[in-house]
Amino acid sequence: MTTGDDAHVIRVVLADDEAVVRLGVRAVLAAAEDVEVVAEAGTGRAAVELVREHKPDVAVLDIRMPELDGLDAAAEIRELGTGTACLILTTFADDAYISRALSEGTSGFVLKTGDPNDIIAGVRAAATGAAYLSPLVAKRLVDHLSGRGPRLHAGERVAGLTAREREVLGLVGAGLSNAEIAARLNVVEGTVKVYVATVLKHLDVRNRVQAAIVAYEAGLIP
Repeated sequence: MTTGDDAHVIRVVLADDEAVVRLGVRAVLAAAEDVEVVAEAGTGRAAVELVREHKPDVAVLDIRMPELDGLDAAAEIRELGTGTACLILTTFADDAYISRALSEGTSGFVLKTGDPNDIIAGVRAAATGAAYLSPLVAKRLVDHLSGRGPRLHAGERVAGLTAREREVLGLVGAGLSNAEIAARLNVVEGTVKVYVATVLKHLDVRNRVQAAIVAYEAGLIP
């Protein structure tokens, strides 16, 4: 997205219909030297247009907004083809969105009222193509899923994975990018990509966020 001397800066569009929340999130992100908020919006529709204009690395979207909620806005942003990753801001009151959220290609979920460092970590993870779930959000998602009726336990789902594939799944669940996983395991990034693709296919999940949920529930998060 960025070039030249600013290549290391993660450019962010921030959208929330509450100005005080935007102010707080912007202040949190301003504390990170590698993050820059380039534009703000109060509605999902405006967020999509700002992404179209600025082509940021990451869009941080409130899950509940007028005109378009965060998930609908994320879907439209993906269709723009800008390569912008979408990180969703959520609260403990948003369980009604969870089932739908898990089928979307969002890069992660962070709590508005959680640890401010989670927002920075989520933006950094999203910018590198990784998934990120605030620990409390992950637990909330798992608790929600556990009440959805018959399903395979996470332990059964990961049983068919090799030890190295389970290790990779745990690192995906911890929010590491492919490059970070490669460095951790002392392998080339291309090998990690193969492992991740194999894991997603085995678990029958669409994206890294869904895989992270399985990893959390199976106790694989390091």
